[in-house]
Amino acid sequence: MQQPFTFPDWAKSTNIYEVNLRQYTPEGTFAAFEAALPRLKDMGVEILWFMPITPISKTKRLGSLGSYYAAADYTSTNPEFGTVDHFKHLVAEAHRLGFKVIIDWVANHTGWDHQWTQTNPAFYKKDATGNFFDAHGWHDVIDLDYTNEALRIAMLYAMEFWLKECNIDGYRCDMAHLVPLDFWQAARTHLGTVKKELFWLAETEDVVYHLAFDATYAWELLHTMEAIVKGTVGLPQLEAVLHKYDERFPAGAVHAAFTSNHDENSHSGSEYERLGEAAKAFAVLTATWKNCMPLVYSGQELPNKKRLKFFEKDEIEWTGTNWLHGFYKNLFSLRRSCTSLQVGHRGSTCKRIKTSADENVFAYRLQSETDCVLVMLNLSGLPKANITLAAEKVTGTYHSAFSGIPYQFTSETTFELNAWEYLVLYRQL
Repeated sequence: MQQPFTFPDWAKSTNIYEVNLRQYTPEGTFAAFEAALPRLKDMGVEILWFMPITPISKTKRLGSLGSYYAAADYTSTNPEFGTVDHFKHLVAEAHRLGFKVIIDWVANHTGWDHQWTQTNPAFYKKDATGNFFDAHGWHDVIDLDYTNEALRIAMLYAMEFWLKECNIDGYRCDMAHLVPLDFWQAARTHLGTVKKELFWLAETEDVVYHLAFDATYAWELLHTMEAIVKGTVGLPQLEAVLHKYDERFPAGAVHAAFTSNHDENSHSGSEYERLGEAAKAFAVLTATWKNCMPLVYSGQELPNKKRLKFFEKDEIEWTGTNWLHGFYKNLFSLRRSCTSLQVGHRGSTCKRIKTSADENVFAYRLQSETDCVLVMLNLSGLPKANITLAAEKVTGTYHSAFSGIPYQFTSETTFELNAWEYLVLYRQL
């Protein structure tokens, strides 16, 4: 299977930052978020993904504020956040600083009082009694019917609205596999005539959706990382998942990899609840494995260690010091400077390197015509793993991506890694 659409050049070394606007500032508005743009720019963030910005239905609303994912209208904004003009201003300022902006698009369902329930009830699926319903147990939403051609056309025009009015750069498509693939292919074709080089991210791990999308979710990788921390699987299972992405997906298929996002944080806990001391080591993995695109959630740079309420106001408790700002800045800078980390780079290779401690240490090397990146992760709670690399080709002088310290390699070079510690080295060829 080959991907029929061209991956945008600007996204090949990029990263994604998910913006939870409601919880980001005391005001929870577009205007208030603008103040964070210079800081995020300095951190190296490139794509800003805004969770749904559309109005939220009131009928069967969950909590006092409801879910972003229960839309009442596709072509206006949640008044809590501001107006379309306010969002337009935010996008323009983000573009001025060099960001790309994508929005969350919820095409499978709407809220119960979406305007279409009155104007176009035929757009919705009906149960045996002729009533709206949702087939997945989400009580605050109702399913759309993609056998209705008029719905498809209306949805395309709703998506087009944000391109023409606000000049966005793409879409993160919620539960994309619940919407027919041919709709997404039609959307990609049609909207590509409005603005070229859009970026399309699908919340799915269904391989066939790469026929319409640039990137899909790496859910299985996340669950494997969590299982390693729990001790229920080992590094062979991790390697198997990573090779599955390489072997069963189209050549160059991109995987949005993460240690947290809005779903995980609110429903399962912060990355520190789920991954503990391994959180940073696994963040390194998501940013450096072949064809992975790192996705960072609002507040991970702090780091935020609490679960943010999903249906209520529950602000991120910014302290003025973001302890992991430099950590992510170094990772993102490395991705930009090393072609071996570019997604889809045909001249790059990525393979695991054997070490003297393979049961606990996951080491791998990425190499292109111009550079080489070596990553070593002690994915165990065992302290001070002494590591000797078995690959003779790892020779010469490398530099740490985090400290800049040079490392001179010989075939007998030994390293010591503490529990859950990581080492990322690079070399220009």
